[in-house]
Amino acid sequence: MIFGIAEIVAYLSRVMTLWPGDVIAREKPAGAGAGRQPARSLQPGDTVHLGIDGLGEQSQRVAQE
Repeated sequence: MIFGIAEIVAYLSRVMTLWPGDVIAREKPAGAGAGRQPARSLQPGDTVHLGIDGLGEQSQRVAQE
């Protein structure tokens, strides 16, 4: 990891409001875009699923900024 957890939380809290229950995903999962051949990045319309055992799962749709 390039930045420590405290530094990541400090930075994010300066640029956005963090709420109880927010999840900061700090690593990419196996099979993520850079490791694919050819490499692939998230595109508008893609859906990202994040799950934590015992807590549940959330899904977010990627939108054009």
